[in-house]
Amino acid sequence: MHDLSRRSLIAAAAALAAAPASWAQPAPYPSKPLTMVVAYPAGGASDAGARIFIDPMGKDLKQPVIVENIGGGTGVIGTNKMLASAPDGYTFLYGSANEVILAPLLNAAAKYRFTDFKAVQAATEATIILLVRNGLNVNTLDEFIAYAQKNKDKDKPLSYATVGIDSLYHLMGDAIAKRTGANFLHVPYKGAAPALQDLAGGQVDFAILPYQVNMDGMAQQGRLKLLTSFSKTLPPTLKHVPKIDTSKLLPDFEYTIGGGFQVRKDVPDAIVDRLRAAIGHAQSQPEVRAKLEAEGRMVLQPFTTQAQADAYLTNMFNRYLQLLKDVGRQPVR
Repeated sequence: MHDLSRRSLIAAAAALAAAPASWAQPAPYPSKPLTMVVAYPAGGASDAGARIFIDPMGKDLKQPVIVENIGGGTGVIGTNKMLASAPDGYTFLYGSANEVILAPLLNAAAKYRFTDFKAVQAATEATIILLVRNGLNVNTLDEFIAYAQKNKDKDKPLSYATVGIDSLYHLMGDAIAKRTGANFLHVPYKGAAPALQDLAGGQVDFAILPYQVNMDGMAQQGRLKLLTSFSKTLPPTLKHVPKIDTSKLLPDFEYTIGGGFQVRKDVPDAIVDRLRAAIGHAQSQPEVRAKLEAEGRMVLQPFTTQAQADAYLTNMFNRYLQLLKDVGRQPVR
């Protein structure tokens, strides 16, 4: 080979080696660990549900899935952080209507809208429970309402705990008060875990929270009472909890809260499809379904298309917009 030809080949090889990284083929998704943001502290119902998914998702994606708990602002702080992440599918939200829909409607600090999300997969409908402190002399929802009505004119209203201001549970408390003429004082917490601890300690009179299995243990210890669910259909593991239609005063006051996965709206469709498939595969596994049902959740049929996921999120938005109208609240945007 002539020297000129050899030098040309060497120069060409050097040029390829020095080519911009953008010329290289991107690594297949996923090629590094993923972060699942839970916008509440560890130990609450959202955290418990999220952690059931991490192992089966990690096996399917062949990468670790790490939960990052970021509590505060009724889910706004953690949700903002997820939306500020790169649109590459490596950071996603295990969220609910509280932070995805209600917060942007009611909280001016939430600078986002529900249209800033791309729905990946709906996972469950969580059972919502009314609990009271053990010293309150009521054992059913109707007894509780009668007690609240009797004490409505006293200086000290019944106090109730939720996961935060303008959460679904806060709005439900307002709606119950409006329908029954009761007088309640809302006490917001950063998450279900601290709210439940204060209820068990007698710092608040009652709580409206998503079911989690440790509530039964606290009830058996005499630290609180489970009066009712707000569901007409319950998973088999919750057959001991009264359904809302056993009440004579509020038989139609039926609410659950959907839990699912969202990413930024600008994450590429191919990445979202891969993530959706991994979540759906996890949902379909009997051991995953059993764990979710033990935590009081009705497991939803996995979506296979973006159109199905979008329709679910839009329907949820319309449901909770109606709830705001029912309690006389006006969206801030």
